[in-house]
Amino acid sequence: MSEPSPAAHITANTPLLPAIRAWEMYLLDQNRSPYTVKAFVGDLQLLAAHMPPDRPVGAITTKDLNQFLQWLQNGRGIPCSPKSLARRITSIKAFFRWLAQSGRISPDPAEKVLQQSVMSPLPIILTPEEEQRVIEVAHKYRVAKKPDARPYTLLMLLLTTGIKKGECLALNVNHIDLESPNGPILFIRYATPRSRYKERKIDLTPEWVESYREYLAQYTPRDTIFPWSPRRLEYLLEDLGEEAGLEKHLSFDMCRWTSVLNDWRAGIEHDQIRQKMGISKIQWREINFKLRRLSGEVVS
Repeated sequence: MSEPSPAAHITANTPLLPAIRAWEMYLLDQNRSPYTVKAFVGDLQLLAAHMPPDRPVGAITTKDLNQFLQWLQNGRGIPCSPKSLARRITSIKAFFRWLAQSGRISPDPAEKVLQQSVMSPLPIILTPEEEQRVIEVAHKYRVAKKPDARPYTLLMLLLTTGIKKGECLALNVNHIDLESPNGPILFIRYATPRSRYKERKIDLTPEWVESYREYLAQYTPRDTIFPWSPRRLEYLLEDLGEEAGLEKHLSFDMCRWTSVLNDWRAGIEHDQIRQKMGISKIQWREINFKLRRLSGEVVS
């Protein structure tokens, strides 16, 4: 016998807080990230604290929601960044859409609340000269008297594949196929079903494979390819940047954007870049805009 829906006991007369708790259960049942759920629920709890305690979900109007958003921006006394405001609007819309689609309220009061999209700042990238300096430093460790292939293997993996930090940390040795008929391949895999669209295959270069074989011989990882904490690997990148004389703090994100921009400048087909990044067509709109800006194109 199947479990009842978290919304089963919710009606238009249910107070806001119990409805929020039911929505939280629903999101967790959908395997949403715990961090996402925490942020969404926190946004709705802020709304509940602002509304009269006896106001049922079915009595909340578009005017109520707009007044709450105005209070966030001008009346709360705590700065609300454009990015935070946009996320809170998204939380409100998702919550009331869930109530409306499950037949608990009608109409949806958040439907006419205007979404505010926010363009995040342009990422910081490596110039070609900076990139070469960092690579040379990493290569120095690889060919030292006591060779260490780890810095070069990590750095070049990020610069050639453009994978994210979380994807890099989750890599296992069985995610790399060195014997593929079409050349060595990196598999990016996700455990949660809702993230499966991000899964993809990325070609690996012969130069990187050579370094990887050296790394395997030196460190013999059993499962995770880079079995260190995120902060330890971040320090490794920062140290490479400092030794290369960079004024920037070399990071996973900087390597990812540098890799993607290199592909863009090399004339790689745009949808191929999108697929390599593992992002949706909607996400690509903002990425496309930023890449055009970073490459020096005039963007109206």
